[in-house]
Amino acid sequence: MYSYRIEQAIRAAAVLHRDQERKGSMPYPYITHLMSVAFILHDYTDNEDVIVAALLHDTVEDTDYTLDELEEDFGGTVRELVEALSEPTHDGDRKMTWSEKKKAYAVQLKKGPKDAIMIAAADKAHNFRTIVEEYYEAPSRFLQDFGKNLTERLEVYQTLANVINNRLEGPLLNEFNHVFESYKEFIYAVQKSQEKEF
Repeated sequence: MYSYRIEQAIRAAAVLHRDQERKGSMPYPYITHLMSVAFILHDYTDNEDVIVAALLHDTVEDTDYTLDELEEDFGGTVRELVEALSEPTHDGDRKMTWSEKKKAYAVQLKKGPKDAIMIAAADKAHNFRTIVEEYYEAPSRFLQDFGKNLTERLEVYQTLANVINNRLEGPLLNEFNHVFESYKEFIYAVQKSQEKEF
């Protein structure tokens, strides 16, 4: 599976995200997430464009890298995938809220390429898994890092999960659903911990 293009994508991701870190008690470099998503997908596909796009799926959203630069460096298919995976940030001139961005992203995925759904499933599965591992014993720190509107968070991610379930099938979908259930159980536990404080 290793190839020159994948090596170039790893290097690009490492450079473009070099100043970014994951949320949590340990400031892991952001590329750890991108590599993890690529490794998850490697279990389910040998499509090089999917692996390259997985490594670069946050570059347009979170860095100064443009879609045109991405296409020039990695081709039109990778551009199409990353474009589908990049959350909208504005509705006209108005900056969207977190919830609005996620819902617009879900609508975007409905119309996006099937391979983008695979990457989205792996991306969210890794995010959910690391959140549960990081914050399971520290619900107050989770609320501090991610906010207290847990009902909205669950509703938004359920909308996204519905899109993934409508467009994907097979073992990757099973993995996503298993991890999402663990995440929901974690959020319910955090909600109960909040209620006990009042």
